[in-house]
Amino acid sequence: MNERASDRRHMPRHAASEQHGIVSIRIRPGHRAHMIDVSAAGVLVETGYRLLPGTNVELRMERATDRTSVQGRVVRCFVVRVRPASICYRGAIAFDRHLSWFIDVDGYPVPGTEHRDGRRARAELTRELV
Repeated sequence: MNERASDRRHMPRHAASEQHGIVSIRIRPGHRAHMIDVSAAGVLVETGYRLLPGTNVELRMERATDRTSVQGRVVRCFVVRVRPASICYRGAIAFDRHLSWFIDVDGYPVPGTEHRDGRRARAELTRELV
């Protein structure tokens, strides 16, 4: 399998601070995190705080000119470094809604609703006939 076939990413990733402009990221209630990369749909972070897959989290991100808060779900988390006094975790967080900072930069429209679990969207309720 080639590299392109194994990459299932739907959104472009931004790793360099010149691309995303994010200067600070915290996982509520205030755990500091180091960003590896970010897209409109999610973020990959390293932190000393253990992230439990399946849990909902709130991220507070700052750029030089503005800040935002976005809800997300931890997709995966694993240990990347062990030191005598600390452990470093790397976690992937999928946003509940697209991060608006990257909509115009990448030139693609963001859909209004998104279903991450692979199931179809539910149809509207059928109107009651009288």
